[in-house]
Amino acid sequence: MYSRMCALIARTCLQIGVAGMVLLVLAVLYQVIGRYIFNDTPTWAESGAVLLVLYVTMLGMAVGVRDAGHIGLESFLVLAPEWLRLKMEILIHFLVLVFGLVMAWNCGVLAESVMGYKIPTLGISEAFKYVPPAIAGVLVSLFSLEHVIALMRGTEVEPAWH
Repeated sequence: MYSRMCALIARTCLQIGVAGMVLLVLAVLYQVIGRYIFNDTPTWAESGAVLLVLYVTMLGMAVGVRDAGHIGLESFLVLAPEWLRLKMEILIHFLVLVFGLVMAWNCGVLAESVMGYKIPTLGISEAFKYVPPAIAGVLVSLFSLEHVIALMRGTEVEPAWH
């Protein structure tokens, strides 16, 4: 059940990421048209695009952790005996889980510290810049826990895009 929930979350993140990419392309297109055709640059387009890049990147990174698409030292483990490989893979996923928790916590602290400030061109709180990595940290932790559970049960995590 936990794996099905994580798969649903990952697919939702992928769908949000695709929608974010579409919005990002539209924002940049609007900025280029405004600047070079109408000679009137929209002030919100660049800040909005940067914010969209943060959301798309962080969600994509979290899904990459779940789908085991991240860069790791696991490639050296193919040479290790099975008993050692399993323990090392569990350790790697556990360390990624801890990293995700630390990332979520510290980005949450950063978001809270700048909550009172506004992004001038968008009129929203600066905290919105730190929400994506905080969410991604929580997702990375959830997805890493899924990998640890799967390794302990002798199963594999099916990628979200299947």
